[in-house]
Formats: sequence, structure tokens, C-alpha cells
Amino acid sequence: MNRILVLITLSEGGIETIKSNPELPKKEMEFVDTWKKEGILESFFISVSKKDAVLIFQNIDEAKTKELIKTLPFFPYMEKIEYHNLNKQF
Repeated sequence: MNRILVLITLSEGGIETIKSNPELPKKEMEFVDTWKKEGILESFFISVSKKDAVLIFQNIDEAKTKELIKTLPFFPYMEKIEYHNLNKQF
């Protein structure tokens, strides 16, 4: 079963902007919740520092995953985004 692992790191300035605008995290989580309900987001992790996130997508390809990430409210504040194609073993 193929998966797309997305590793996201926010910029320092982005973290400050997000912290100063409580509506941004709410909007971000709306996307995450929708993707979970649609069955395309298998897992979602946030680091303790809240600077990094890991998302694991299923049932979509890398191109579609990249399109979805660009729609996130946090996208303008992302410093680094990595995409890894995985083959789930168990």
C-alpha cells in the first residue's frame, strides 16, 4: 500500500505569526479534519515544539498531495516541505 509522507518545518517568523493569530490554527485543522474524513489523510503528527509536522496521505498521488499542501493556511509560513513516497509493509 503506497503512502506519501510529508515533513513540514515552519519558519521562525511563521511560528510567531501563527501564534499571534488564533484563527490560523483553527483553519488549518479544518483542512486536516476534512482530509481525515475523506480518507486521504492516514496520520497527522505535530512536534512538541509545534515547528514541525508529519502527515501521511493515502489513496492519492504525490502531485495531488502537493496541491493539497499548497491550500493549507500555514503554507505561506512553511520553510521546508519534503515529500517521500513510501510502500507500507504492515
